[in-house]
Amino acid sequence: MTDPTDTRDTGPRVGTPLWAFLTGITVIGFTALVVAMLRLDASALLDLARTSLFWVLAVLVILGELRPVMVSSATVVGGTYPSTMFTFAVLLHFGLPVAVLMQAVAVVMNGVVTRRSWHRVMFNIAQSTLAFTAAAVVLGLFGIAPNPTVPFVPGGADLPAIALAGVAYFATRATLVCGAVALHERRSITRVLRATALPQGLVYAGLLGLAPLVVVVMEHAPGMVPLFVAPLAAVYFTASLSMRRDHQAMHDELTGLPNRKMLIVSTEEALAEARQDERVGLFLLDLDRFKEVNDTMGHPVGDRLLQTVAHRLTHSVRPGDVVARLGGDEFAVLLPSIRDAHAAREVAARLRAALTEPVRLEGMTFDVDGSVGIALYPDHAPDFELLLQRADVAMYLAKEGRTGVELYQADKDRNSPERLSLLGDLRRAIDNRELRLHYQPKVSLGTGAVQGVEALLRWRHPVHGPIAPSDFVPLAEQSYLMRTLTAYVIEAALEQAARWWHTGMRVQISLNISARDLLDSALPERLEEGLSQYGLPPGAIQLEVTERILTGDQAYLQETIKALATLGVPLAIDDFGTGYSSLIRLQRLAVSEVKIDASFVHRIADSEDDDRIVRSIVDLVHSLGLRAVAEGVESDEVAMRLAEMGCDMGQGWLFGRPMPAADATVWLREHAGAGPGIDYGYQPEVSRSA
Repeated sequence: MTDPTDTRDTGPRVGTPLWAFLTGITVIGFTALVVAMLRLDASALLDLARTSLFWVLAVLVILGELRPVMVSSATVVGGTYPSTMFTFAVLLHFGLPVAVLMQAVAVVMNGVVTRRSWHRVMFNIAQSTLAFTAAAVVLGLFGIAPNPTVPFVPGGADLPAIALAGVAYFATRATLVCGAVALHERRSITRVLRATALPQGLVYAGLLGLAPLVVVVMEHAPGMVPLFVAPLAAVYFTASLSMRRDHQAMHDELTGLPNRKMLIVSTEEALAEARQDERVGLFLLDLDRFKEVNDTMGHPVGDRLLQTVAHRLTHSVRPGDVVARLGGDEFAVLLPSIRDAHAAREVAARLRAALTEPVRLEGMTFDVDGSVGIALYPDHAPDFELLLQRADVAMYLAKEGRTGVELYQADKDRNSPERLSLLGDLRRAIDNRELRLHYQPKVSLGTGAVQGVEALLRWRHPVHGPIAPSDFVPLAEQSYLMRTLTAYVIEAALEQAARWWHTGMRVQISLNISARDLLDSALPERLEEGLSQYGLPPGAIQLEVTERILTGDQAYLQETIKALATLGVPLAIDDFGTGYSSLIRLQRLAVSEVKIDASFVHRIADSEDDDRIVRSIVDLVHSLGLRAVAEGVESDEVAMRLAEMGCDMGQGWLFGRPMPAADATVWLREHAGAGPGIDYGYQPEVSRSA
């Protein structure tokens, strides 16, 4: 059966329910052991010890207690010791005193070899003694009371008594051990029994069922007893293969932690067993600056760092809590029972404290930190998927705000029930390639030449019709779909760029990405692979990010931005002027273009303040050697004012509305020869080279 204290070498705290339970069972069990020893005839035991059969059985019991048969990788289930078969045979043949004596010696030997603590050894002696005592009581009710002087050999008529004795043995041992496990891991005993009874019951049925055969062989051919090792070896081999397959399916190969599949099972069990006055907590933890280690020292060192992190997390939680690796540098922690949000924050702080201890690898010291998002059942979500999604929202807020730990807050999550339904529809739309890119031209305000197009995502819902990007893009940003959506947009834009470039229309496509996308260390590699696949130069694509990245800590983004610059993919700041950021911070980023927010551009013909703001932005952008692009240009007057200011490019309905790829292709072909003097609805008074 499962050892109830496998994850701790120290005893339970005095006064706790677990301490009281273990102490009570130990006292009762040792009392039963002493009573059994008092009933043992010393001279009969000495006579028995002079036989080779006694020592063969003793060796088999001790060896069988050293290594359990594991039927599942789940820690609740644990293992079953083959010594049961031989000790139960001793119980049937020589009686209870000899059986519990052999079992006690075997448990002590196990404790010495495995270096178990004294309280674990004493509890295991006590619970096995009580289990054998229960079996002996059942046998006694049928008039079966063997002893070393008058051994018992079962016949066909004794099978019901032996079967009931086996049931009593298993039921007693299962109840005692599962009770300790339930208290140790703060789980329901019903849940532990349900997880344990079936897999271990089958193994115990096989072992106990062979015990009468061992007795018959002991009586008629003692020299043949060691042959029973052969079927045990087969059981070991079969169980090991089964456990290995089970472990591979439910655990991460690198760290040995549970994977997403096992986390789902564990969470669903915890939700089903949750008590009314307690909560279930799901944490999502993402490492900060992990990419620096991978890039600097290589993947083998990065893998060792992940293994170190896994070890630290596992030893920072309580027994019964589950630490899982979801992939990459993302981990999850399940708390099957947590008092409240304050207690959850304390656990999260402990996890981060464990991570921040410096790690020495390859002679270097690495500082590791992490951002933790917390979601609680039933406060924040009723099931695993929603708990994970809301923990992800909280983690993103923690990373974005550099707070380290964030509890899910509904007012910061735009995922209403309607939006959650929309999220599922969006996932299906991505899978079915229902999203489309429309393209809006960017035109030189000095020459009228087409400088590129901006790709804008469009979604026509089969039921609700057109869904505005402002409704579904933020939804994706706060969920697990953002990376998938970004990959989808990049793939579609590269495919369209290849069509244009390989037919002679060398038009740069600008893509909007989120600040969260820049936290994805795989983004540059994805772009590089796509450009290579379609035979495009890096300049065929430009990435646009909002001004928000200038207001936060750029340290988390710097590596990705540097990788993009090395690749040659230009970066632009979108919607500039709305984020209260300092232009001087642009110097720290590899930015080539700044797009002035349409809210200022719209009003420059009517508002002197907005005119001065836009003029100042243009001058400052030029002073940094960057291009200035005005968004939302809708009138000739605005276009002329922008041209007079020296703004390099304009984008808006004056030049062209966002168009599907086919219409954009026709538009680009019609304006392929655009140059100075071409009429787009205005005549530039000032000619400025872009």
